[in-house]
Amino acid sequence: MKTIWTTGAALLLTTTTAGAVGLDRSNQDVSAIFEDGNYAELSFGYVMPTATGTDLGSGFDYDNVAEEFFQFGASLKMDYGPNTSFALIVDQPFGADILYPDNPATPLLEGTAAQLNSVAFTAVGRYKFNDNFSVHGGVRAETLDAEISLGGLAYGGLDGYNVELESSTAFGYLAGVAYERPDIALRLAVTYNSAITHEFNSIESVNGVIVNPGSITEVQTPEAVNIDFQTGIMADTLLFGQVRYAMYSETLVSPDFFAANTGGGSLTDIDDAASYSIGIGRRFTDEFSASFSVGYEESTDPLVSPLSPSDGQTSLALGGQYTFDNIVLSGGVRYTMLGDAMPETSGAARADFTDNSALSIGMSIGYRF
Repeated sequence: MKTIWTTGAALLLTTTTAGAVGLDRSNQDVSAIFEDGNYAELSFGYVMPTATGTDLGSGFDYDNVAEEFFQFGASLKMDYGPNTSFALIVDQPFGADILYPDNPATPLLEGTAAQLNSVAFTAVGRYKFNDNFSVHGGVRAETLDAEISLGGLAYGGLDGYNVELESSTAFGYLAGVAYERPDIALRLAVTYNSAITHEFNSIESVNGVIVNPGSITEVQTPEAVNIDFQTGIMADTLLFGQVRYAMYSETLVSPDFFAANTGGGSLTDIDDAASYSIGIGRRFTDEFSASFSVGYEESTDPLVSPLSPSDGQTSLALGGQYTFDNIVLSGGVRYTMLGDAMPETSGAARADFTDNSALSIGMSIGYRF
């Protein structure tokens, strides 16, 4: 029995909000390397989060502070002989789109904002020792840029602070092993993703006045471990799942002026955390398959950064896939219940965010050749 669920469909169901582990968006998925034969794919996702809360100073509500965003992915996988394969994967591994509206009725955090953009190019190769054991590894080129603004009474003298982190490209690596039993579609793959250290040219200002015209801010994106599992459990039925553990506690953002005025503080405060998912896929006909999955991210600390106003999450996802000739079309929808959290500054809660959620939709088109 072969796999009945392509990598693109799996990617669609991991498309999520900035409320995933840390700043995760794509989970750094490399399962394209396990596709059968030569395969190319494009995938698209759109995420509509809702994150509203109450200002603990005024008692008035913040309107939705989480902005909608697109996700894009692409992959090309090719075989070179019976035991060797190669894949090139493009994804957007990290992101943030947060904006607290300028509203005098919510004075503690008004104007606080964060935008983080990323794109990564991953080249990964795989070597099969036999039908059961293989190793994979490669290099990743990662480009990031960001802008962060602090607004509101909660930031005291740093109300109106802004930093632009100009585009930076840096390199890391990945390495993994896999065990498979093709007769029952069993695969257990473990992949390690290295930390990547960026050096951003940074411009800091306060209320529009430049206070640091240029310096280097060093930021490390996290090292992480992904465990991907699938197995056939009956004819045309597949059980699949993933565990991801990302070590965000070393992802610190301390531009020079900000650090000097906060005793070496960081604009980010993210804990190490894990996310889990499990699902069932079923082939109903030779052309059509569908799946259902449940995701869970553990909560770590209800006091969170205002730039990421949730703590943990639970999600439900439904997907479908249709194959004709060499074309594979996939689509999915995911509903995510975001964990309650209290954005804080200086260790004191400034807002209370509860009962928030996100709706994600996506599609992909693949071609076997």
